[in-house]
Parts: sequence; C-alpha cells; structure tokens
Amino acid sequence: MTQYLLSVHHGADEDPYAEDPEAARPVFEAVDRFNQRLRAEGAWVFAGGLEPIDTTTTVDATGGEPVLTDGPFAEAKEWLGGFWVIEAPDLDAALRWAAEGSRACQGRVQVRPFQSE
Repeated sequence: MTQYLLSVHHGADEDPYAEDPEAARPVFEAVDRFNQRLRAEGAWVFAGGLEPIDTTTTVDATGGEPVLTDGPFAEAKEWLGGFWVIEAPDLDAALRWAAEGSRACQGRVQVRPFQSE
C-alpha cells in the first residue's frame, strides 16, 4: 500500500476554527468521525492540526550557522492547516478519502503520494 499526505489548506486571511470555536464544533465532530472511519478501515497512519501560519519559524542551516526567520519559507496566499497521512491501495482510493476529509473539515484537501522506498 502507498502512503499519501492529505493536506488541508486555508486562505490568506482565513483561520476558520479560531474565529468562533463554538461554531467550529460540528466541524471538529465531523473530523473525529472521519478519523474513526480511517482507523476502522485500516487507512489511518497519522494526522494532526497545525497552529496558524503566524506561529511558523523557518530554520535555514544550509550555510553553516542556522538562520531563524519568523514566518513560512515562502510567501503564499494559502497555508497548511492540518494533514492526514493515510495508506491506500491506489490514487483513486486516496482521492475518495480526500473528498470525505474535505467534507468533514470544510476545507480544501490536497493529495500527494509519499516516495516509494
């Protein structure tokens, strides 16, 4: 089985879960149900939500001494809000899981396979 990264992306000024935590409760419950389905069907590997993009620090130690910079490594309109790592038999199965995850979290989900060993 191939492992896939299902990443959830938010827009530039979007922090959909922080503005009204109570309104986000149905989304969190839907994501919990989705996570339970992933586990029950053997697709679950790992998942996590990430703090907003303004908490990011980029570390560059390619030139010797590490250089720490507040913010992401590249300016972008979107930011990574969370992710799942799943196992799926093929891309079509991963895309079906991504569609279900997108419905659950009410966000756009990108699917990307891990390199094979």
